Amino acid sequence: MEFYSLNHKANNVSFKDALKNGLAPDRGLYFPTSIQKLPSSFFDALYKLTDSQIAFESVRQFVHPDIPEYELKKIIDETLCFDFPVIAINQNTSSLELFHGPTMAFKDVGARFMSRCLSYFTKFQDKPTTVLVATSGDTGGAVANGFLGIEGIRVVILYPKGKVSKVQEKQLTTLGQNITALEVDGVFDDCQRMVKQAFLDKSITNKIQITSANSINVARWLPQMFYFFFAYRQLINKKNNIVFSVPSGNFGNICAGFMAQQLGLPIKHLVAANNNNKVVSEYLRTGKYEPKTTIQTLSNAMDVGDPSNFIRIQEIFKNEFKTLTEQLTSFSYSDEETLNAMKRLYKEFNYIADPHGAIGYLAAKDHQKKNPNDHVVFLETAHPTKFMDVVSQVIPTEIDLPPQIQSLINKQKKSLSISTFEELKEILIQ
Repeated sequence: MEFYSLNHKANNVSFKDALKNGLAPDRGLYFPTSIQKLPSSFFDALYKLTDSQIAFESVRQFVHPDIPEYELKKIIDETLCFDFPVIAINQNTSSLELFHGPTMAFKDVGARFMSRCLSYFTKFQDKPTTVLVATSGDTGGAVANGFLGIEGIRVVILYPKGKVSKVQEKQLTTLGQNITALEVDGVFDDCQRMVKQAFLDKSITNKIQITSANSINVARWLPQMFYFFFAYRQLINKKNNIVFSVPSGNFGNICAGFMAQQLGLPIKHLVAANNNNKVVSEYLRTGKYEPKTTIQTLSNAMDVGDPSNFIRIQEIFKNEFKTLTEQLTSFSYSDEETLNAMKRLYKEFNYIADPHGAIGYLAAKDHQKKNPNDHVVFLETAHPTKFMDVVSQVIPTEIDLPPQIQSLINKQKKSLSISTFEELKEILIQ
């Protein structure tokens, strides 16, 4: 498989080079040159396949021939070391819980898959690799955990000061070893701009090998397809007209859902659930795509004013606005609506959601107003205890901290403060 730049001014590259480059030289995101639908026999047998078998079949074409099949199976087995349960909320709504991994966020899958792919390739090189990543919340912790202690790889994480939860900050600032956390005086978009600028600065790239672990990287983005297959398998004999409602910030997750659909998974529709950072919601309403300054909200992992991955969704639909709007709807919600949704889920269904999952639930309900026969699965992307300052406002009962979070509480934060790209450059090349 080869990958091309969505700016169409760079040479095609292999999966290995797309992974290691992160971003194409022309600043474009990489996209596969072809997408081959999976055979009908795969879907006929889906209900009896394991998670690892499903993941292998869905991603194999994109990494072939760079990673041998036996190595890919090993990578997948190490990646998928936890469950992805679908929890019934009511008759036509379910939650897909993606928080049962080591950092209790959906990004554990992509981070673990990418780290193991990169580790496989670094066996054959002498030059160490620096993984550079911007985070609005959960990405940093997932990447830090996924790459912790991997030989030949250094991880540098940029996060916006005061705009991630306390647990999220602990997850990316307390590990040490090969992990460096940079606290940026700004918002997520500032962090993301610095990361992209670093890839284009030859005074950096001539001295060190860098790649990105954000969802702009194909190895972080593509494995997010897996859990759409896992959810569908759990519902395959119970529900028709399955729709996914995806809390969306940088739009990598929902884009992976569209990739699963392109592979033949019979997803009827996808719904992008936005907070007040609603660039895509406005685009689908007006036809005008206008990036905005990021607004800080209670659902901080979705605080993105210029989502990188939306261009990949447009590419899937050949930039045809009408076709896109037939497959994608988007709704946006305020912090007050988010809190009310959390209250409702707890009061009516005894279900505790984090603020991101609550927005996914709201979008599911809005979709069903016009599509009452659809079964909507909203993605619960992080464990609610990662956002205790928000959850405690609306949930009257005390929630036990899971072991993954208990182990962090008393650890000491270690980070460096920066505000400019020049400061980042100095840290990278020292």
